[in-house]
Amino acid sequence: MNQDQRLFDKLSRASVHAPIPDPEVKPKKATRRKMSAKYKLTILEKTDAMMPGELGAFLRREGLYSSHLSTWRKQRAAGQLAGLEPKTRGAKPKPPEARRVKELEAENARLQHRLETAELVISVQKKLCDFFGVDPMTGERVGPK
Repeated sequence: MNQDQRLFDKLSRASVHAPIPDPEVKPKKATRRKMSAKYKLTILEKTDAMMPGELGAFLRREGLYSSHLSTWRKQRAAGQLAGLEPKTRGAKPKPPEARRVKELEAENARLQHRLETAELVISVQKKLCDFFGVDPMTGERVGPK
């Protein structure tokens, strides 16, 4: 056996037992860009001073769209400087009283259920007293009705 044949045998045996790597590329989770009001204002100042031919290259370099500029300009014109700040996404935080109200409503429902049960027991006791001829207040036998 020559050296090439041995190398070929060695590679063929190794490739049979070696695990095949996963060819799929797993992308990172996309995140939303958050731009501060200061950044937005500086971009607007720069773009306002540019010539029309420079704007496209600048937007590509910054990774922005013309719709960003138009939205930011409208907000700036309306005097909404705070509107240029990135908005928090998701559910709004609940006020601290909401938890207490929820607890009280749950307790109220529990007590209502206990009250209904107690009223049912009392009505059954009254009916039994009437049936057996016993006074419900004293527990003494009353004459037949």
